Amino acid sequence: MEALFGNVATNRKSPRRNSNTLSPNSGRPNPPSQVFILDARKSQNTAIVLRSLAVTRKEIVDALTGGHGLDNDTLEKLTRIAPTKEEESQIVAYDGDPTRLADAESFLFHLLGIVPLAFTRFKALLFRSNYDSEILHLKELLQTLETGCKELRTRGLFLKLLEAILKAGNRMNAGTSRGNAQGFSLSSLRKLSDVKSTDGKTTLLHFVVEGVVRAEGKRCAANTNQTLSRGNGSKKTSEDSTTEEDSEREYKSLGLPIVGGLSAEFSNVKKSATIDYDSFAKSSSVIEAQIAKIVQALTRSGDADGGSFLREMKSFLGEAALEVKEVKEEQARVMALVKRTTEYYQPGASKEKEKHPLQLFVIVKDFLGMVDQACIDISRNLQKRRSATANVGSSSSSSSPPMISVRFPVLPDHFLSDKSKSSSSDSDDD
Repeated sequence: MEALFGNVATNRKSPRRNSNTLSPNSGRPNPPSQVFILDARKSQNTAIVLRSLAVTRKEIVDALTGGHGLDNDTLEKLTRIAPTKEEESQIVAYDGDPTRLADAESFLFHLLGIVPLAFTRFKALLFRSNYDSEILHLKELLQTLETGCKELRTRGLFLKLLEAILKAGNRMNAGTSRGNAQGFSLSSLRKLSDVKSTDGKTTLLHFVVEGVVRAEGKRCAANTNQTLSRGNGSKKTSEDSTTEEDSEREYKSLGLPIVGGLSAEFSNVKKSATIDYDSFAKSSSVIEAQIAKIVQALTRSGDADGGSFLREMKSFLGEAALEVKEVKEEQARVMALVKRTTEYYQPGASKEKEKHPLQLFVIVKDFLGMVDQACIDISRNLQKRRSATANVGSSSSSSSPPMISVRFPVLPDHFLSDKSKSSSSDSDDD
């Protein structure tokens, strides 16, 4: 194989090209090479962005002098291709043939020649384009927090749950130094499902929720019977003809929609729990700083082009500055309300630096989710009992087993304390 293929390789010769023969391009002059001022990659990326724009150069210049005409998407693209100060100086200082400039450099050269601070104006236009949505979002967050505080202060059923938890904890700790607590830390709400009965079949959360469900159902049944008795002129109630177990099922059936619907009444509390506090806290200051920066830059640029851009932008920025000032004052008022609400449930918590200012909303949101799940579990168990009763027959109702008393171990240290309000009888001092 070496002999065969080797000979072919060594004996194959390319025809010698005549040195006098001209190449196809040898008779043509070389085209002038393009001039790149930007980094090659940046120049290419800028050119790609420019080709994606749905506006002409004239429309861009008109927008920079008149203050209108470019949509948000176009403004975002144009601000992304802004040159650095050094690049801008090099482009403006170019004194060669403008026709030799690459696409990106050509665009920047002509634009900066007409409007010296073009990209400062692009940023100002983009800020104005986004301003309404940003300030509206901030106002909505403030409204959410304020309404969330109101929900926490006016929902009696939530306070009943806290009161039931406190009573259950004191009963479990009866005979100990922690058996007469006046309150408990709300962070303990997340641990209720971890405390199990001595037989391990139920949790403190389910026990408390089921008790409140029954109490609300009994109250609802009593109100219904009272209304019926008034209409019929009789004091006889449905309890006279039903067994204790039937009454229990009725109470739970009536109480489940009430307790299970509690979470829906705290929609703003749950929204408040998802707020990014760090971003929220500095949002108004960030907008205020942007306004000041744009005002300073535009004041330096003047209005040499004779357009209406500077006049319109100054009018907008002045109105925006006043609105942001009002929003900052509103933000301070709402956060003071959040602090008072936190103090209402957890005295001293708002003074702890490591505590998240919106932690109360997060805790309550988690607790409401646990209550919802407990109601679902109670509803399933109730349905299973109904099915079992239906299968056995009505005759078995008289021989149904008595309700078993649930026992819980003593609660751990620091579960209950006297630092937090939890009784529905506590009054609002504000």
